[in-house]
Amino acid sequence: MTREHLPLLLASTSPYRRELLERLGLEFQVESPGCDEEVGELTDPVAIVHELSLRKARAVAGRHPDALVIGSDQVLALGDQILGKPGTPTRARAQLARLSGRDHRLVTGVALIHGASGRELVEHEDFRLVFRTLTAAQIARYVELDDPVDCAGSYKLESRGIWLVDQLDGSDESSIVGLPLIKLVKMLRTFGVHGI
Repeated sequence: MTREHLPLLLASTSPYRRELLERLGLEFQVESPGCDEEVGELTDPVAIVHELSLRKARAVAGRHPDALVIGSDQVLALGDQILGKPGTPTRARAQLARLSGRDHRLVTGVALIHGASGRELVEHEDFRLVFRTLTAAQIARYVELDDPVDCAGSYKLESRGIWLVDQLDGSDESSIVGLPLIKLVKMLRTFGVHGI
């Protein structure tokens, strides 16, 4: 199979993932996966992002079997606890208070599927972050300015969230925003997609 015959679809409603994928200079369309994101008994961050990335990509690939479909998901692991999207400013402030002065992991999965052939690839990127100690006033001000209610862990490092961080440790900073581009490029090449 060659890239010339494979449309590229991003199974996501995330504007952050769309902006990241645009950096690759490839033509693609975006479609909501519209799938269940409940993970049941899964507690391992890697297992969760693999499962949800595949689930999202499979949902869209089922509707577009001749396309290459990208699915992605991200979780924040604080010790053995998973923090998701807060949804409200109050929950965002509470999450940031828990992260203050502590290290945590952002685990981001990416799946690439070609429905017609049944070929599926899935990878993940693990990034460790250490937050500085934050006061309640600093947290409140940050949430007011950046409105991170739709971000796992309640921060946006691509924006003012960088104020919160003491240390970053990982190999692909794009994964922090929600799509590990270095891994994705390698996966796309196995399907014959070459940007440059």
